[in-house]
Amino acid sequence: MMTDKLLLDVILPRTLDDWVGQFEHPEWRGAQVEGWLFEGVAARRAAERQLAAAGVTVTLRSAYKPLLHYFLEEVDCAALAKASVTYPVHPAASPRRFLLEAYPLAALLAGCQLAFEPGTDDLHYWLALTFKDGRQLNAKVWAPNRVHVDHLDVNLLSPTGWLRTRTTSGPLVQMDTAQKTDYEQVFEKIIQIVQQQPWPAREPYFERLDIRVDLPCFEQPLPVDHECISTSEALHEDIYFSLLEVFQRQSGRATSDRRLQPGQIVPDVRPGNKAPRLRMALSRFDVLAQDLRACPSPAPEQVLDLLGAAPHPERIAAEMRALGGQRFGALSRQGRAVEGLYHAGPGAAVIISGGQHANETSGVVGALRAAQQLKASGKAHFALIALENPDGYALHRELCLQHPRHMHHAARYSALGDDIEYREQAPLYEREAREQALALSGAQLHVNLHGYPAHEWTRPLSGYVPRGFELWMIPKGFFLILRHHPGWQAQGRALLEQVSAALRQVGGLSAYNARQMALYERHAGELPFEVINGTACSLSETTRPGPPVTLITEFPDETVADERFRFAHTVQMQTVLAAVSAWQGLAKTDIQ
Repeated sequence: MMTDKLLLDVILPRTLDDWVGQFEHPEWRGAQVEGWLFEGVAARRAAERQLAAAGVTVTLRSAYKPLLHYFLEEVDCAALAKASVTYPVHPAASPRRFLLEAYPLAALLAGCQLAFEPGTDDLHYWLALTFKDGRQLNAKVWAPNRVHVDHLDVNLLSPTGWLRTRTTSGPLVQMDTAQKTDYEQVFEKIIQIVQQQPWPAREPYFERLDIRVDLPCFEQPLPVDHECISTSEALHEDIYFSLLEVFQRQSGRATSDRRLQPGQIVPDVRPGNKAPRLRMALSRFDVLAQDLRACPSPAPEQVLDLLGAAPHPERIAAEMRALGGQRFGALSRQGRAVEGLYHAGPGAAVIISGGQHANETSGVVGALRAAQQLKASGKAHFALIALENPDGYALHRELCLQHPRHMHHAARYSALGDDIEYREQAPLYEREAREQALALSGAQLHVNLHGYPAHEWTRPLSGYVPRGFELWMIPKGFFLILRHHPGWQAQGRALLEQVSAALRQVGGLSAYNARQMALYERHAGELPFEVINGTACSLSETTRPGPPVTLITEFPDETVADERFRFAHTVQMQTVLAAVSAWQGLAKTDIQ
């Protein structure tokens, strides 16, 4: 990208190095030190050995998900027969906050009898463990947190660094206090710099805000579905959504307003083993350079059914051309084509779309596969936009070059920074394609294919739980959202019943849903959706523009690949086919 203005380029001290340097001094010989910070186990163990050589007994733990790390690092989980966990309940956080932070412990300890109980606000997990050989262990695990006021002037309880020291003699001051780590300092510096800028009076404020962070992070895959503890991914998420909130306040909008158009916010968080470096710059769009810096795509000759990753944009365009029909489309903010096609037929028309949120890629393939089958039937009547957000898709491909298994919510919205479905004012750019699809087809149903995170989604420095997206932080299987205009509830309900019944025939889906819903309920509580035919479903009335009925799919596809990705786009395809089939008997024919 072409840098327009450098906002900051700074190196911050590494907390782990500072602690080692501090406690290596001779006056600390014989002391006992406990520390919590946002570093991986390998770096923490190396520092412990270095300080042991200096005569200091040190135990360094993770400040991020401390209970889970306790079981991963200090307990032989395979030898457990029974575990009772009493989790903190603090007035500055939601009642289940620390049970959520323990996720996915219930799956990791599936071989033992596990019970969770709410406790007090002292920020300790209290454990009673019984091993298969009869041994018993009572333990407590500290969850270091601080109460603070965030960028929205909201009181939050967030994970933080911590130090405890004990000495037997000498003038040293003993500590038991929070420590603002490098991980926290980087985040605060980013918020501070953005808040201090003299932004223009009107949106968008920039083309692209690049935030490059290099700091000691860690990635720890877990043997549970697609779960992975990633402090770099968590920081990306916290930076992106926190800055959306900052700009919403800057613009005078509500925090949940998806019409905000600040420009494209691009956090690029990379792991390193040196002192953290933060670089922030305003950049111009450079479409050609961005498209060259992209993750590899599946071979163009590979059939759609077998794709194990998101296809290249040129492959999507080629598949659209091969489907024929009447062409329509629009241009994105960055000048990329939003391609659509309309196939007239004898049945009730349906609009099919994917990629509104461009980091949700299984719907793109599912839409193309469904369209192929609908065309082959010779009877279907549909309009198709397989990729609604090509600018976001390009950013997703760029970010996946470094982290192919991260959620990358920075690619969720458009290059303007808004959710294209909520765009109301000209220029409409990508939104224009959806308007054309409705005008050409007259469809009363829109099947809008979406996804959501396939593993836990957190904002660790902003209260841990992703604000405004609490429902989405833990996978709960494939589910359906039905939104209808007034007077269409009966059709919407019938559509959910028929589509969910058809999905029972998709091999492996019922078991997949049941497993994820069960784990969700252990940590997050009762599922807030009705379950119809084994699929979680939501039905609500809306007055938003568009067809009177919209069926939204939600598959936990963000970060999945290979066989899991093939399963995801197969489920998306089957949902489209079931919805189109069911709609032929549900569409109203007496509307003029």
